[in-house]
Amino acid sequence: MRRLQWLLWNRSERRLRAPWRLAVGLVFFGLVAVASVLGLQLLRVVLGVDGLLNAAGPTVRPLVLNAVVGLLVAAALVVVARLLDRRLMSDYGLGVDREWWVDWAVGLVIGAGAITAAVAVGLAGGWLAVDRVGPAAGSLPAFAALTAVFVVVGFYEELFVRGYLLTNLAEGFRWVDRFGAPVAAALATLLSALLFGGLHATNPSATTASTIVIAAAGVMLALGYLYTGELALSIGIHTTWNAFQGLVYGLPVSGISLPVSIVRTAPRGSTVVSGGPFGPEAGLLGLFGVIVAALGVVGYCRFRYGTIAVRPTISSPTLRAVSGE
Repeated sequence: MRRLQWLLWNRSERRLRAPWRLAVGLVFFGLVAVASVLGLQLLRVVLGVDGLLNAAGPTVRPLVLNAVVGLLVAAALVVVARLLDRRLMSDYGLGVDREWWVDWAVGLVIGAGAITAAVAVGLAGGWLAVDRVGPAAGSLPAFAALTAVFVVVGFYEELFVRGYLLTNLAEGFRWVDRFGAPVAAALATLLSALLFGGLHATNPSATTASTIVIAAAGVMLALGYLYTGELALSIGIHTTWNAFQGLVYGLPVSGISLPVSIVRTAPRGSTVVSGGPFGPEAGLLGLFGVIVAALGVVGYCRFRYGTIAVRPTISSPTLRAVSGE
């Protein structure tokens, strides 16, 4: 009985051990997501959600619902942090201060620059072609709404995959004596990136290549968190990577084509390079953008912080005090 208790419960930390915390947390998040979808279905007529979703169109509708459900899942993380993980929210990369906002702004630039570089290579090589320049008339409200959606998606996906999942995995791997902080963080990064790729495997026009490239993007997005201990860089990159891909250049965002964009760009030639209907993330252009963004993160962290070492707080977060809970 004591052996079983030792396997399940960490007495010194007064909480479940990492594998069981993750299992319980993921089940809880799943229940919150299902309840959110059902709740939206019940309230859609009362709140006028039907009109909003119909205006968005069938291709964008999943993106809007994803953002709404994602916000609710992010809110649920506050409960998990307090009752299950016994962590401060800052341990998930949300130690928001002036430096945090500076990193976030730099992340926005890196994400925009990386996808712009990929598009430029695609246009120069003939794998992409511009079909239209200039947004359609009356598209400003949709443009603003989708910008807000991408801000939400960038925030909650990074908070969940990198902040919550990667942190718990890294801490769990520290239980193995042979795994130091860098090894634990590397294994956690790999597993969370594979999950990130898998979460997009059911998107429209998804392929094996798209899953691989998005998993690689998961590693890239983790770098900012690993090197700074904060999610600011990752959230910024994620936001403009999606927004510039879809709203600026008019390319599909993970298989979803948007009704508005500043420029309309279409794939040409080999889908191995362009990514075809899924967008650049299913091709070599997307992989090139991921590499450019990763180099941007490494260069910025070395310049700003003087090091690119993995922060020990990733695998050894500070727990909330037991007293006064």
